[in-house]
Amino acid sequence: MIHPTVEAFIYFLFLLKAHLNFFVCFHYCLMGEETSVCLFFFLQSMAPTDPFDSSEDEMERLEEELKKWKKRLEAAEKAKADLLLCKSNAMEEYVKAEDGLIKLKNLQEKQHKEAVMSRDTHEQELYVLNQENAVLKRDTEKLEEDLAECSLMLSQYSQINKEVAEMKLKFAHMEDTKDNYQDMNTQCVFGVTTKIPFRLDQNQVLLTFEDKEVAQRLIKIGKHTVNLDNKTADLRVMPFTLEMGIKFKLHVTISGKKISVSEVPELLIPGDWMRDKLELNFYKSEWGGGEVENVNYDKQSRTAVITFLRPGATNSFVRCTEYPFVVNGTWYRLPVSPDTNVKLENFQLYCGISKKTILLEGIKEMEDDEESVQDMIKIHFQKPNNNGGEIEKIKYASKGVTWVCFEEDT
Repeated sequence: MIHPTVEAFIYFLFLLKAHLNFFVCFHYCLMGEETSVCLFFFLQSMAPTDPFDSSEDEMERLEEELKKWKKRLEAAEKAKADLLLCKSNAMEEYVKAEDGLIKLKNLQEKQHKEAVMSRDTHEQELYVLNQENAVLKRDTEKLEEDLAECSLMLSQYSQINKEVAEMKLKFAHMEDTKDNYQDMNTQCVFGVTTKIPFRLDQNQVLLTFEDKEVAQRLIKIGKHTVNLDNKTADLRVMPFTLEMGIKFKLHVTISGKKISVSEVPELLIPGDWMRDKLELNFYKSEWGGGEVENVNYDKQSRTAVITFLRPGATNSFVRCTEYPFVVNGTWYRLPVSPDTNVKLENFQLYCGISKKTILLEGIKEMEDDEESVQDMIKIHFQKPNNNGGEIEKIKYASKGVTWVCFEEDT
């Protein structure tokens, strides 16, 4: 819409045109959001005219021309409003596009950071895998060397020919068999008798004769004068007592079907899984195993007892004390040995008595060495005229304390 002041001013100019005789050029300009009307006056004549000479026709013509300019001004105002609306829409689209560009830029930066982090993570994982592969390669090489060594030992063992002495055998008794298999257990009986220590002080002598009657006769006499390097020594023959001893029998049964396994690795898996893995490993015949009947696994002690189905299956483990064990791609070498059952019998204490041995006291310090003194004492007590006899063993303690051991005389 046209401002009222502008409209009145234009109307006034058209009224004066007939009297002032000038040409008015109307120009409409849009400057930003303001409307300006520029009037250009071109004077044609400065001669005044009579204002009352204007006719009605001239007034009508001016009114018509004014209407035209109003319409043009309205059209310009409408064009301006349309342009402002387009500008507002364009600004909204610009803001939206700028927001989208910022979001896209942030998304690209986020994706770039994630790609860098993912690449670093993959590089770290690759480095760890390479290190593990190197360790596994070294372990594999070591296991291959151990396997070659065990194979060589087994081949050498199988090639050894031993000359065994002949033994006469006789039929003893019959035994029942289970599943048509003979009993492959090895049974042993060991008789154990402990040695009894005896304290031999300085300048004391122990003499053991072949005949106990000689020793007992010398004990009854009590004192003996012995010539030691042109010096006489009065020796006292003393009986002596020994400490208590222990004797027992051990019955050992070495199983032909069972082996003991130790140092089973500690893994974060259930006990049933570990039993299955042990069974699968000891089932392999190429490693010396065989068909497994039962696996008794103790997780706390890291031990297991493998029972094979066939008797005699443990013979291969007598020659090889370690067995390969593979679990989760890692190789281990487990110590193995035949399973044994030990039974203690006839455990008893006994009091040691040596009727062949006498104790001599009363020897003074000698300059001679220990062997010379022993020889002189031995010669004296071997003579029958000194009530002596054949000597089995003699021990003289010249310096300090000596411990001697007595064992059962069979």
